Amino acid sequence: MAFFFEAVCAVRSLFSSDGELDFNYNTDGYEGDAGEDGKSQDGSETLPFIDESPTMSPQLCAPQGPDGETVLPTPLLAGGDIEKGLEMKRLVLSGFLASEEIYINQLEALLLPMRPLKATATTSQPVLTIQQVETIFYKIQDIFEIHKEFYDALLPSIQQWDEKVTVGHLFQKLASQLGVYKAFVDNYKVALETAEKCSQANSQFQKISENLKVKGPKDSKVCTTTSSMEALLYKPIDRVTRSTLVLHDLLKHTPKDHPDFPLLQDALRISQNFLSSINEEIDPRRTAVTTPKGEARQLVKDGFLVEVSESSRKLRHVFLFTDLLLCAKMKKTAVGRHQQYECKWYIPLADLTFQTLDDSDACPSIQVLPEHEIEEMKIKISVLKNEIQKEKKAPKGQSRVERLRKKMNEQESWLLLHSPTIPFRIHNKHGKSYLFLLSSDYERSEWRESIQKLQKKDLQSCVLSSVELQVLTSSCFKLRTVHNIPVTGNKDDEETPGLYGFLHVIVHSAKGFEQSANLYCTLEVDSFGYFVSKAKTRVFRDTTEPQWNEEFEIELEGSQYLRILCYEKCYDKSMLNKDDNEIVDKIMGKGQVQLDPQTVQSKNWHMDVIEMNGIKVEFSMKFTSRDLSLKRTPSKKQSGVFGVKINVVTKRERSKVPYIVRQCIEEVEKRGIDEVGIYRISGVATDIQALKSAFDTNTKDILVMLSDMDINAIAGTLKLYFRELPEPLLTDRLYPAFMEGIALSDPAAKENCMMHLLRSLPDPNIMTFLTLLEHLKRVAEKEPINKMSLHNLATVFGPTLLRPSESESAKGQHITSASDIWSHDVMAQVQVLLYYLQHPPISYAELKRNTLYFSTDV
Repeated sequence: MAFFFEAVCAVRSLFSSDGELDFNYNTDGYEGDAGEDGKSQDGSETLPFIDESPTMSPQLCAPQGPDGETVLPTPLLAGGDIEKGLEMKRLVLSGFLASEEIYINQLEALLLPMRPLKATATTSQPVLTIQQVETIFYKIQDIFEIHKEFYDALLPSIQQWDEKVTVGHLFQKLASQLGVYKAFVDNYKVALETAEKCSQANSQFQKISENLKVKGPKDSKVCTTTSSMEALLYKPIDRVTRSTLVLHDLLKHTPKDHPDFPLLQDALRISQNFLSSINEEIDPRRTAVTTPKGEARQLVKDGFLVEVSESSRKLRHVFLFTDLLLCAKMKKTAVGRHQQYECKWYIPLADLTFQTLDDSDACPSIQVLPEHEIEEMKIKISVLKNEIQKEKKAPKGQSRVERLRKKMNEQESWLLLHSPTIPFRIHNKHGKSYLFLLSSDYERSEWRESIQKLQKKDLQSCVLSSVELQVLTSSCFKLRTVHNIPVTGNKDDEETPGLYGFLHVIVHSAKGFEQSANLYCTLEVDSFGYFVSKAKTRVFRDTTEPQWNEEFEIELEGSQYLRILCYEKCYDKSMLNKDDNEIVDKIMGKGQVQLDPQTVQSKNWHMDVIEMNGIKVEFSMKFTSRDLSLKRTPSKKQSGVFGVKINVVTKRERSKVPYIVRQCIEEVEKRGIDEVGIYRISGVATDIQALKSAFDTNTKDILVMLSDMDINAIAGTLKLYFRELPEPLLTDRLYPAFMEGIALSDPAAKENCMMHLLRSLPDPNIMTFLTLLEHLKRVAEKEPINKMSLHNLATVFGPTLLRPSESESAKGQHITSASDIWSHDVMAQVQVLLYYLQHPPISYAELKRNTLYFSTDV
């Protein structure tokens, strides 16, 4: 199934604009309006509106070379990799076969009402006329038969798989029948319009078209799902692109001398040519209404942005047309009524300008929530996800699942509204400013580039009459390509939940720069519906071919994409007087790759290249699941410090606190305490490993190494030391008591218990913990500069200091899903460390003096 999920996501990148992202459009709760907004007319709470309508105009495309011809993938196989490649090929085919079953069931659901509708068409009380039936269901029967035959032929090949099995002829035959899809595409718009008119005119047909039953896959616990006719009619248009993506991957994993290779190559060529040929015909369907000059106005890009209006954050749907930018919100309508947009404002592109450096002081200040509130919400959402998974397996859990989904939807929507901090300002010719907040410089760059590209054309200013504005705003509902907010609640159950664990990325090099520059890259991954910057390479000075070769370990929280942005560093101090969240460095290129679980989760490094604006960045990546990454493995060499019990190290060193802890803390306090994101931003993995080796071998020049090393690598080394202790600093023995103690509601009882637990630790553990505690408090004192609060630091260090060793955690935990590992006890682990961080200073002498006995049997 994993490849099917990749195809679902990858297909979106082949659409012009943002592609169709099956998001959930929650119309309530974003305007900060009165409390009744979330109520229906009878006062009961309403569930968010789920829109399944397809985009009117998917942009289907095939990769092309400089000469305009389609580009075919080359196999990634050599020598001993052939066997692995063929196994990958089988996995790709298995995933595609599973998605074919779903597709056939969707087509079957469409055909089910067709026959009775045809039968009634010749009676005295027809629901639809014969012509209407044939228009709406045009070519569906033929497409169904083609794919049923393909599925039946492919199934035995997968079931009896060996290296000699050939499937290329099946894909070749499937590609040769694309003429049927051409006919379907030509009729698609008319079919939708006919179905809509018939729904408005006939309530019986409306009921049928809104409640089509789709059978679930054979091995699925889901028997049927309900879908609309409009959503199902879109599936054939989507399918050709997905099939093309599969052919790309099959060729990657098929040796050139395999009989399948030329057949798959031919099938891909046919599919790509087909996509190219229908592009021009599909694109005009994005035409909205004519401009005052009589030209066709087209939708170029749309998406959800957070607007700062009247000092509050509001979720808007922003539409970029060929000649203007329109900002809208969904109008509140009665239950069952057709959803509509309300225009908040628009700016003709001829009148639109971006913020200049001179007017940065006039911009409103951006209210940013403390990061710990964002982190707390993430953990709550993770807990809810796990509860939903457990309830799904319960015999009578379905009713509770809906309530939990609604609650999770609200929390994810809150997160999407409050997490963006990067400003994107635009102005009109009258000096009126509009401020949006984005979570990534990537999106800001995309919006800015799209607008500037349109502004290069000969644009004229325009003023829309109220009627013209109403017509244009009404067209947004049909023309939009991004339908719903990116919350989990609206994702299909079969869709991948993303990866939980650690992604190791090596950024090797870049080429394609026209002139020398000071260059660096940042890495981002998606998390909870938005992108987060996770790592940054060094600045490579004055070069056209930077060679970084830097490795990073990035924590993934349900991530599906990795983004790489390449910047030119700005050293002009006159440009640095902007908001804290403003990025002034120039983006030279940007790109993203799908984190396909099957590819990434192999034990070997996977090498890849991102092409961005003529620049190529070469990188490698591999994924490690959270349970493997966080496994505490004792070191075989007891002469070192990593993976060695803390009492062994302190006894050998004749110290109260390990030398590594003291030196890393000293260096961070000397030159890293003002560093933004200290302890949160990943250090270069190769630097961390070099420091680890130096400390393990007690290298004499360790102090010189520390003074020369990037501060994030030193912070990363300290975190790694605690993570690799054979047992947590706060010990396996006391872990259950810490979990129970932090849950106590009586403040006095909690105080006694938590202090007693500290006293119960071995001396080296107490001394090291108290030393680290005071250091983290000093770091948090600089929060206005380094953006690291006590809660941020507790989130970073809590699980590292408390997470039990594998044998202990296996006793008490039964992990049921990848996200379980993230949320199971993490909230409590964070709260334990936060308790001590917020506590008045604790001295070792006073702790030992106070011998008040308090039982840990709470």
